[in-house]
Parts: sequence; C-alpha cells; structure tokens
Amino acid sequence: MRRIVPVLSLSFVAVLAACGESPQPVASDGGIEALSVRVADRYVVVFSDDVRDVRGAAAEIARGNGFGLQRIREHAARGFTAVIPARRLEAVKADPRVVLVERDYVMQLIRPIESQARPGGGGGSGGQTTPWGITRIGGAGDGTGKTAWILDTGVDLDHPDLNVDAGCSTSFAGSSPDDKNGHGTHVAGTIGALNNDIGVVGVAAGARICAVQVLGASGSGSYADIVDGVDYVAANGASGDVANMSLGGSGSNSGLENAIRDASNTVKFSLAAGNSAAHANNYTPARVNGSNIYTISAVGKDDVWASFSNFGNPPVDYAAPGVGIPSTYKGGGYKSLSGTSMAAPHVAGILLLGAVHSDGTAKNDPDGNPDPIAHR
Repeated sequence: MRRIVPVLSLSFVAVLAACGESPQPVASDGGIEALSVRVADRYVVVFSDDVRDVRGAAAEIARGNGFGLQRIREHAARGFTAVIPARRLEAVKADPRVVLVERDYVMQLIRPIESQARPGGGGGSGGQTTPWGITRIGGAGDGTGKTAWILDTGVDLDHPDLNVDAGCSTSFAGSSPDDKNGHGTHVAGTIGALNNDIGVVGVAAGARICAVQVLGASGSGSYADIVDGVDYVAANGASGDVANMSLGGSGSNSGLENAIRDASNTVKFSLAAGNSAAHANNYTPARVNGSNIYTISAVGKDDVWASFSNFGNPPVDYAAPGVGIPSTYKGGGYKSLSGTSMAAPHVAGILLLGAVHSDGTAKNDPDGNPDPIAHR
C-alpha cells in the first residue's frame, strides 16, 4: 500500500502588497488572468542536494533565526516554507545549506479571457457522449488502476462521473479538497470521466483521481502552496502516475520549477502552455522542460490553432484539443470550457495509457513551427 504523507496544518492569512509594492498583473491559464501580489515575509527555501537530513536542517535554521516552520519538503524542492523576519533574511540566504530563498506570491484570478459556459456532454438524462477532443486524440481507453494527480482548485469529491479517491486527496489552499470553483473538476473529467451511461467519457476512463487543491474557490493560491503540493505528489506518487497542472503565471519561479523537475523523476507531468497568445517560455510552470514533463498548447476543431494559446518550441511539446471542451464540473454538473487548461488533461490521460504519439500538426501555429497534435 502506498504511504500517504500527512500534511502539516497551516493557518495562513495573505497580506496583499504588504511590502509597499504595487500588484503585478500576470497571465494565468484556464481562461483567467491573475493578479500577483507579494506575501509579507513568507518565503520558499530550498536546500542543496547534499543536505540529507532536511527536517533537522530546517529545524536548526528556524531555531537559530527565531522563526517557526510552516511546511517542510523532503521530496521536491527539498527545504521549507516559513515566514522569515526581514532582519534574519540575509542570514538564512548565507547559510551554506541554502541554495534558494524565494518570496511567496498570491495569485488572484480577476477576469475571464476565454471560456464558454454552455452545458456540455449531457448529464443524467441524455446518456453518455464522447467529447470531440477525446475522439481527436484517439478515443477513450481504460484507465482502471491508473492514478492522476490534479493540482488545481480541487475536484468534486462526489461527482457521479468520476472515480475520486478521498484518501489520496488533500488541500493546501483550504480545509477540504472538494472543488468549489469547477476548474479542477473539469480537468479531472477530461482525464478520467467514467465510461458509463451518463455525462462524458475521459481519455483514461475510470482512472483514480487524487485531488491536490492548491487554488481556492476563487481561483486564488500562492506559489508556496503549489510548490508544497508538488512535493506531496512526489512523496505519494508512483511510477506510471501522471500529474496535471493547468495553472501558471508570467516569468519564472525557481522553487516551483525545481519542484516539478524533482517530482518528475517519479511522476509524469502535463502542463498547460498558458492562454496569453505569447511565448510559453515566459511563463511558469509552462517553461519547465524534462524527459517526463510535457507542455501543451491548444487547438480547436479541424486542428486550427487556438488564438489564445501560448506557443514556442521549446517548451511546448504537443498541441491538444482546447476549444469548447465539455467535461465534468462542480456540483455534479457538466460544462464546456476553452483554454490550454483543457488541452493539458488530454495529454495527461494519454500518458496514463502509455506513450504520447502524434497525428497531424496545428494549423496556423504563430511561431512557424507547427506543434504535433497529441494522439494515443
């Protein structure tokens, strides 16, 4: 039996723009834009690879500098998250065991960019339908016994069309991984909606869904929570598992990027390229590369490039359906949405079933190097 690492409890109130700096607008995925603001004195600290006793080192640094630890990471971006007093920050940075000290940010979703909120895929009365995206990537397969980790707004734990395992699900952004936003449930359905007589069917139908909530009901979350969520996946995932991250922001974030690279030694990652019609290398985590890391752009029907999709090779590996995608939604419902958030889970489902192949290329790819379209 896989051991589930307990999550340390955390009472956290974000203090927006506490350092007197103006909020920085950044682009985020999933049909939304984000407002990135600094969290007062909260930092992600990463240790060098030669630190073996992470807990001991973290406790020693915290005790010596007079602050408490909020979370300790022993598997991905190994180190800790803590509120560090400004007067002790340089001392922590100077510690020879520390390779990175990075300030936390809160990401707040503020407006829709590209979404279609019409009903999709039936419900209980119309029988099951197969979304066009599932057909385009080669049809649904049997995901029984496979595990997908959804780092998102949570997943509807009681959705009748999903196989959600509450035992492996957890929250870093609230008290429960139950989805009150809808985004994470939509992602989960594209990956693993059940092959039954209702709603929709997923790429890896019936796959075990583990909800790792790193964004709250409003879509807000912090980089530190996301990094800690990746560490949780690294601690509890197994070879053959896949993690989906349909989230992101502009610029780089070394802690998060390091965490994904570390976790990808065990679990494969599918990352949304972003919805800003810009080069994906300017966005995190889309810009992360690795042998088990896949960045996904979006196409619509007839393989036409989605106008909102980020682009660029590298880091983009494949394109997948991302326009008008019907899937499961919060409250036991269904909805049709657009975004690279919807494209990435198609590839996550393929990865659960085996290797990613390609079938054709994206038409009108703005970088002039057409992305191959993912296929089973």
